[in-house]
Amino acid sequence: MSYIAGVAGALGPHRYAQSEITEAFGRLVLGEPAGSTSSQLAMLERVHAATGVETRHLAIPLPAYEGLESFQQANDIFLDVGVDMAGRAIDAALNQAGISASAVDLIVSATVTGVAAPSLDARLVSRLELRDDVKRVPIFGLGCVAGAAGISRLFDYLVGHPDDIAVLVCVELCSLTVQRDDSSMANVVGSGLFGDGAGAVVMVGERRAESMELVGPRVVATRSVFYPDTERVMGWDIGGSGFRIVLAPTVADIVEANLGDDVKRFLASRGIDRSEIDLFIAHPGGPKVLIAMGQALDVPQSKLQLTWDSLRDVGNLSSASVLHVLRDTIAAHPPKGTEKAVALAMGPGFCAELVLLEW
Repeated sequence: MSYIAGVAGALGPHRYAQSEITEAFGRLVLGEPAGSTSSQLAMLERVHAATGVETRHLAIPLPAYEGLESFQQANDIFLDVGVDMAGRAIDAALNQAGISASAVDLIVSATVTGVAAPSLDARLVSRLELRDDVKRVPIFGLGCVAGAAGISRLFDYLVGHPDDIAVLVCVELCSLTVQRDDSSMANVVGSGLFGDGAGAVVMVGERRAESMELVGPRVVATRSVFYPDTERVMGWDIGGSGFRIVLAPTVADIVEANLGDDVKRFLASRGIDRSEIDLFIAHPGGPKVLIAMGQALDVPQSKLQLTWDSLRDVGNLSSASVLHVLRDTIAAHPPKGTEKAVALAMGPGFCAELVLLEW
């Protein structure tokens, strides 16, 4: 096994009500002035209102988005603000774990909203005073599933390195990817759903954990699931204007049709019935996806309430979201004995990642 020693998040420095973002992005996405009564703007307002998001945190002040004229400008902001947010999230997670940065043996970074070479993890080595022999693994392209998948990859590493300490950081500045003058439903939905944030997890191997006092759960097992012929369900079309979102209306249908059986088979491989799971720590993909998750898992909304709360308060943070929900779950559910939980997320591929946790 490996153990979660610390989980922390960071958010974009500029917080706005959803109504403020809707008005500004109406101009950005549709070219509609404030006060317009066009049918397109009315559609955007309905979609934004239906997301269940009340506030979001953005990388830059809201008026500054109209001044972004190129992918290069947006990516420069990603490198500046994203590295800062990633650093803050890791610092907080290490402090929570009582571990110094110099003790970290592996750092994994994940993003899908910016391009960096040297990668994000390389840019954090000096900032955080990581060792010069720290192992680095950058991940690009997993999108919303990367938070759960990143925990799985840390688990894989720590199984073979039980004395080591590993860190995952996910950073997503989704607002920088919104395409101007693109009235497609995918872009409209994206402009209303996604926020900017980072999340970090510190995990320790089984032997290292013996000398530590930990309140986080054990990672017991993981499972990756890929759904064939679903490459156009979610992702990016990448061109001169940057990342243009691909988001099919069938996402919730795929979740409802597959997730329940996937979880059931995963748990059965460990001799566990789904009724034995006390908590579900889910990525907040959006209202339709969360409703589909609840139906697939056959659980009431209360079992996913912290995920719904995260969606309301900060929106969908792509890969970082499930880490924020994990942090909130640990804080809200101090261990009372043996409790089991499943952390899960889905993303481009189309795919799912399942993580079995136990206190």
